[in-house]
Amino acid sequence: MIDLSADGHVHTAFSSGRDSVSVLVAAAEQAGLTELTFADRVGPDTSWLPPYLASIQRAQQRTDVVLRRGVEVEAIGIDGWLAFPSDLGGLEVISVGLNRLPLPAGLLSPDAVRGLVDNGTMRALDVIDQVVTVTALAVERVSRYAPTRLARPLDFLARAGIDESAVPDAALADLVGALRANGTVVEVSERHRLPGARLVRACVEQGIRLVAASDAVRAGEVGVFRYVREVSAAVSAEASTASAAC
Repeated sequence: MIDLSADGHVHTAFSSGRDSVSVLVAAAEQAGLTELTFADRVGPDTSWLPPYLASIQRAQQRTDVVLRRGVEVEAIGIDGWLAFPSDLGGLEVISVGLNRLPLPAGLLSPDAVRGLVDNGTMRALDVIDQVVTVTALAVERVSRYAPTRLARPLDFLARAGIDESAVPDAALADLVGALRANGTVVEVSERHRLPGARLVRACVEQGIRLVAASDAVRAGEVGVFRYVREVSAAVSAEASTASAAC
């Protein structure tokens, strides 16, 4: 179901990681990986993209591991607008992240949303609807520029204290439909243990490609997939049981 010989999301010292591109590539080789996607977080003020891309290109000349030049961009607008860097040239893949909730009044952190839900100012269902709507618009927008991935699916809800089980079937179907329509690849994150089996199952049923993503910030985390194996095995077992019952 998920190719564990490829790590679809790692961070370098250019942004939130601790190690250089070359150190991460060496770790990928040690782990027996065949593919590694770099996905450092960028924004409008990012100035290091040229040396970042050049570093990946130099490393590719010294390894048989396929290196993908990617970045992670945050959705910041209610219309799905993202915090793009000034130049998207040279990128092979863009991961979409949702770290704050875009609302007409501005961006809210998960803690702020949790507080509003707890005091009754917002309903959990309204938060879910907004997360799904913004995510769907964001992947549609990014797909115009480059192959698109969704990083840490529904992570914002988890950090705001809203479990994936609270997402209505209709909202989940809307999200999966948008991912499928835009050819979005879904990352199964080891670090964040997301998405859960329910969303993984829905993606599999709709033919959406899943990739293992360590979300590594250190070399020792590259290609380590305990949760990814666990959720993949659980969904595969469910599918086998359902097939046998038919």
